[in-house]
Amino acid sequence: MKKGLLAVLCLVGAAGCSTQGQVDPDVMQIATTPLTCSTKTECDVWWQRAQTWVTSHSKYKIESATDTLIQTAGPEGGKRALAYQITRTPNPDGTATIGFAAHCDGAMGCKPNPWEAGADFKEYVRGTSPGAPQSGGNPSQPAPAATPSDASRGQSVPGTRGEEVTQ
Repeated sequence: MKKGLLAVLCLVGAAGCSTQGQVDPDVMQIATTPLTCSTKTECDVWWQRAQTWVTSHSKYKIESATDTLIQTAGPEGGKRALAYQITRTPNPDGTATIGFAAHCDGAMGCKPNPWEAGADFKEYVRGTSPGAPQSGGNPSQPAPAATPSDASRGQSVPGTRGEEVTQ
């Protein structure tokens, strides 16, 4: 009897852990869609939104903020808080891609989930999330889903355990 109860408890515990770390497909779609602005004005507005988002969401201080890089301190050893690196890379067609990378050093994963943070960041920068500023330019519609060549432009976040994942 005790062995049967122990087996059931182990199975229930394993099932509970198996869903931990899974990301909603809608969140994954938003997080992996490239963030590409089409005009200088739009890119400048989006870059300002990117800095505003990082300032309000990071537990770490911004160490660098230039026209092409926003980077926070961190991550600190063993901490679950995300450290961010945002890049702005010009494309040959005159557009620019804003890359997002987030990582932590927590053995129990990151908090918040990096995929959810990436999706929230991209919605905010595009002006499609509640609370995103709408002044200073009219953002274009979200770009289509990422292709392998889009993902190679440096948009990445780590998985739920801190490993790097390219978006």
